[in-house]
Amino acid sequence: MNEDRRGPLGLLLTAAFVLVGSCSEEKDGARPGKAAVQSDAHSLEFLQHAEALENSSNRYFGHEQLARIRKELAQPSLSPPHRRSLLAQLSFHHLRLGNVKAARRSIDSAFGTGSGIANPERLLLLKTRAMISLREAEVENCIARHNAECCIFPLQGGGLHEVAAPARAAARDLLEILSFNPEDEMVQWLLNLSTMALGNYPQGVPEHFRIPRDYFQRGSPGAGFKPFKDVAPQLQIDAFDLCGGVAAEDFNRDGWCDILTSTSDPRGSLRLFLTSNGLRFEESTAESGLAGQLGGFNCLTADYDNDGDADILVLRGAWLGTQGEVRNSLLRNDTPVGGSPVRFTDVTAAAGLADPARPTQSAAWLDFDQDGELDLFIGNESGRELPRGKEADYPSQLFRNNGDGTFTDVAEEAGVRNDRFCKGVTVGDYDNDGDPDLFLSNVGGNRLFRNNSNGTFTDVAPRLGVTGTGGFNFTPWFFDYNNDGWLDIFVGAFEATLQHHMQDARGAPHSAPIPHLYRNNGNGTFTDVAQSSGLNHPYLPMGANFGDLDNDGWLDIFLATGDSNFETLTPNILLRNRAGQQFDDVTFAARLGHLQKGHGLAFADFDRDGDLDLYHQLGGFFPGDRFHNALFLNPGNDNTCIDLRCRGTATNRSAFGVRAALTILFPDGRRQTLHRAGGSLSSFGGSPHDSLHFGIPASARPLSLRLQWPVSGTSQVFTENLTPGYVIQATEGEDKLRLLEGL
Repeated sequence: MNEDRRGPLGLLLTAAFVLVGSCSEEKDGARPGKAAVQSDAHSLEFLQHAEALENSSNRYFGHEQLARIRKELAQPSLSPPHRRSLLAQLSFHHLRLGNVKAARRSIDSAFGTGSGIANPERLLLLKTRAMISLREAEVENCIARHNAECCIFPLQGGGLHEVAAPARAAARDLLEILSFNPEDEMVQWLLNLSTMALGNYPQGVPEHFRIPRDYFQRGSPGAGFKPFKDVAPQLQIDAFDLCGGVAAEDFNRDGWCDILTSTSDPRGSLRLFLTSNGLRFEESTAESGLAGQLGGFNCLTADYDNDGDADILVLRGAWLGTQGEVRNSLLRNDTPVGGSPVRFTDVTAAAGLADPARPTQSAAWLDFDQDGELDLFIGNESGRELPRGKEADYPSQLFRNNGDGTFTDVAEEAGVRNDRFCKGVTVGDYDNDGDPDLFLSNVGGNRLFRNNSNGTFTDVAPRLGVTGTGGFNFTPWFFDYNNDGWLDIFVGAFEATLQHHMQDARGAPHSAPIPHLYRNNGNGTFTDVAQSSGLNHPYLPMGANFGDLDNDGWLDIFLATGDSNFETLTPNILLRNRAGQQFDDVTFAARLGHLQKGHGLAFADFDRDGDLDLYHQLGGFFPGDRFHNALFLNPGNDNTCIDLRCRGTATNRSAFGVRAALTILFPDGRRQTLHRAGGSLSSFGGSPHDSLHFGIPASARPLSLRLQWPVSGTSQVFTENLTPGYVIQATEGEDKLRLLEGL
């Protein structure tokens, strides 16, 4: 199983497109930035895995394809069409591996082989050449001249290409393709992007091929959002790598949020950026012991040992099938009191989490047995139910925390083996009975495991109608989007093409699956309200997250879009929650429509000004599809917030499972209660694990805060020290809130 559902021919055809999506290892001054790899047992273990991938025909990292094609090309008896086909394939694999110059030489050789190339062969060659031209444009502009406006759709200012010749050549090829096949909406979309990059939009695109002007006006009137700005380049935290995860945490407990990133590059290390007063970052990857931790499709954090700091879990092997049998990493935070030096220790083997190694990108921490210790569920990519029947059997795992630093897999007896191709895991108490339930998004059918409060779970998804439509279901989470006190479920749909996006931009019907928004009816049932809530669009999210970005009290959604194919270049999406009734697309008003492949997303108040900023791990899965990460600072508005930190005593220290309800009062006497759930996180997000952010409209004031603690079962109500603009701490069993610091 892999991310492409179109087969080898479809991959060759669709991979022949790109505007801004990958970079060459031959570009000037933009090689992948990695900390020096430590020569220890851990790095050697991961390097051996990287070498095995590279010495194979793996569709992402393998080099065997080059040798095979070169061997075929050495045969003197090849017909001109066969030779051209092989050269086109060779150019794609060079591009896949990041060698754009070799890709250019191969495609030029293909056009120089024979004469009178007829359709459809010529169309395929034109698509391949357009792809390479646009890659050259991307290398010369978006990479070599990287700035805060690069790739923000619609392209303008610093996002326009100074070096215009490559994109101009690509536009010529795309127009020639459309002269033969004017209905090709994929080519139409990419012609719009390439012409926009040249600063010749819209006049440079024939009117019948244009994206309608109305598309760019979505969400602009009354959006309530000012443009966000990417400050990662100036802060030197725009890590340059492949897709991966991100975690925003105060690892050294100095009051400022740090940034950890992972990358699917099997030779790429974790990156740790520590911040301090004034939004100053310093890379501390090597000093912290993380440079030897290579690869990692996703990462997440939790205080699994209840010692007061954030530990790290790195997940590996996603999409690699049997080649993905590489262990995860549990990295214990051993930073001393005082915060220096920050140091992590790999305790995976000692904790009992190293073996068996199974491919995964999704996991969640939860206290399923309510003993005050965080347990761990890992959703693995099992091929047991897939139609091709060739993938290995990789059941999911539920590791019970033994309280002594070790874990025991109890998935079998708990009834949560899943044994499906799992792409997302989230935790929440959907039935408000005091214990955590599990939602798993799978390829095929989702599961909702209800906690039976006796160490076992029951899959109630079929009965409650939340199994999905049977396709590719991705990032899920529990959240109370309508603030009624019952946790709802969001599930991303991972099946769409550029044709669907072009159709949607024109307001025409499309056939792409849309997300699921399962509204909790409060009586043990759910209703899918995605269509009526304005979510009936072909988003194609890989990573995604939620949070109150405009501090109005309602949780918004951000979708990081794309897939592994080079040509899938669509803007990431910001959806504003309009009082729990509708989600409005305000992407262009906020200037957050980045075209690069999006994965891990962290919402956190990095600059401590009272609103949530966004750190975004960008880049594709192919080695030639790297890009720079982004930190978008929130420009803010007149609204304010309370950042609540809950500390468990009987409950786990991070208070996973706590329910918080803040009631606010408006001048007209109207009251609104805002609901948050501790530990209910996005499966491909990365927000601080112990922060509950309550946005508060400027005209409102807090009245009371109610907390429900899961293990002790106690309920607490606070009416004092509810001061907007502060970080506030509530401790289980203590009758007063603590004001920690102002924002």
